[in-house]
Amino acid sequence: MATRGGPCTRSQHAPSRCAQLRPLCRAGRCGMAARRAREGDPRAGFRRAEEQSSAVPYGLIRAARKSGQLNLAGRGLGDVPQHVWRINVDTPQEAQHNVSFGAAERWWEQTDLTKLILASNQLRSLSEDIQLLPALTVLDVHDNQLTALPSALGQLENLQKLDVSHNQLKSVPEELLQLSHLKSLLLQHNELSHLPDGFGQLVGLEELDLSNNHLTDIPTSFALLINLVRLNLACNQLKNLPADISTMKNLRQLDCTKNYLETVPSELATMASLEQLYLRKNKLRSLPELPSCKLLKELHAGENQIEILNAENLKHLNSLSVLELRDNKIKSVPDEITLLQKLERLDLANNDISRLPYTLGNLSQLKFLALEGNPLRTIRRDLLQKGTQELLKYLRSRIQDDITSPNEEPPVTAMTLPSESRINVHAITTLKLLEYSEKQVAVIPDDVFNAVGSNPVTSVNFSKNQLAAIPPRIVELKDSVCDVNFGFNKISSVSLELCTLHKLTHLDIRNNVLTSLPEEMEALTRLQVINLSFNRFKVFPSVLYHILTLETILLSNNQVGSVDPLQLKKMEQLGTLDLQNNDLLQVPPELGNCESLRTLLLEGNPFRTPRAAILAKGTAAVLEYLRSRIPT
Repeated sequence: MATRGGPCTRSQHAPSRCAQLRPLCRAGRCGMAARRAREGDPRAGFRRAEEQSSAVPYGLIRAARKSGQLNLAGRGLGDVPQHVWRINVDTPQEAQHNVSFGAAERWWEQTDLTKLILASNQLRSLSEDIQLLPALTVLDVHDNQLTALPSALGQLENLQKLDVSHNQLKSVPEELLQLSHLKSLLLQHNELSHLPDGFGQLVGLEELDLSNNHLTDIPTSFALLINLVRLNLACNQLKNLPADISTMKNLRQLDCTKNYLETVPSELATMASLEQLYLRKNKLRSLPELPSCKLLKELHAGENQIEILNAENLKHLNSLSVLELRDNKIKSVPDEITLLQKLERLDLANNDISRLPYTLGNLSQLKFLALEGNPLRTIRRDLLQKGTQELLKYLRSRIQDDITSPNEEPPVTAMTLPSESRINVHAITTLKLLEYSEKQVAVIPDDVFNAVGSNPVTSVNFSKNQLAAIPPRIVELKDSVCDVNFGFNKISSVSLELCTLHKLTHLDIRNNVLTSLPEEMEALTRLQVINLSFNRFKVFPSVLYHILTLETILLSNNQVGSVDPLQLKKMEQLGTLDLQNNDLLQVPPELGNCESLRTLLLEGNPFRTPRAAILAKGTAAVLEYLRSRIPT
């Protein structure tokens, strides 16, 4: 008996019978071809899919039909292949073959696509065919070259998260306002100068990021966004905030950093859920009074023109743990500062403060106090350099013994020179941090490294710039630096200078364009954490297998196709391995023997096993499942 769908053999049919069947088969094919010519070939999408298979492997498409998730991040796509839009419309390729199906290959049981990631490509537009994916709940197209969004976007009525950040959008289509289920809308780093008047129709929004655009005002309909939890308006051109913003009773985080605000509406004081308020880099002359903000934990108002710090500004903020007022014109600190008993960080650097209340020493939770750049009369430079705890101890010792004399000559202070103001010298000397981030520069200026001098810097943050290479002068910090952040740049290779940082424990190079790591990195014998997410690795960097001190490897959102479980097993310190959203077609069972792993993240890959239900049970269950699959 022939197997179903198997080929015709001589033992099954007489030759004369086969000869009779052939003309019928040919006639059938001709008839089908003629019918396709009239009606359009329903398999045309598959031929296009095959042509595009180099950019979008068919294995990914097939896996997406089962998981409902498709990750095409960082594949250099100039446009989205048609078969991606038609993934739930066209008949799958498996259905074209006359073969038997196992349980894992039942194309007719496919799942509608709910999550589509197209981030970090070169897309200039999205097709109106996006309407063919009505089940989408997540659409991520950040870091592309989009100048507009298709009106068909408004038909994705199930969409809950839309990330179109880091593009070149100049407007938001009115159709977007139809997305009534949208909870997260990320529009940061675009070229938006205005928003539709009806923006408040998106009443379901819980997260809205409009930072780094060209907005000059906010629509009054914002008052309708009563479910917002996080609102980011940083780095725009806002001169005021609408008073109606106070209707956002659930708002916990409001970021208005780097605008042109001269005042803050008094209604802001009624926002009882507010926990974090960022007002840095504006033109404020005073702090807002926030009597109802009992839950406020962080207030950032540095780099303004604040001259007076009133008791009224402080006395209601009983939950405050961070108060940042650096680079203002504050002349004195009121005794009421001691009411902030939960305060952990107080930054008053670069103001005009000549004297501190000694009761400041009674803030028992205070771990960080910055005072550099003030003309302090009673605190010498050497005392400031001893750190926060020594300074608080000194202040407590002076509470009962105020020896300040009005005629006393001021001692040497810790004033920051104006020429150094763009480089955070205070951070270098006190925090041992060299920071030059979010400047969008292609090269780190020599002045930044020159400012280090003989100070032992332990942390470097050059993230969110336009660096194409690691600065060669990083080698100058090799004897002290432990933590380096080059995230969100355009770095294509790791230089040998970085490999000389023999004290390095943490390295963050996420969101770059790396495809490999040099073998010389094996010299980083103290490295514990490395973040390589959102790069372009197609293979697991082999040098990582030889850095046995590694405790955490973050390699999500790349194109890695395989891992070597035997090499990973030798890494006895490795506790976290993140391989989400890669191209793993299979998970080797031997990975289950890596018992040091406490966190193993594999979601978003095109493998068939372990199934999503196993992954959802957590790392221990996944490892146990893999061990059960090891051949004996």
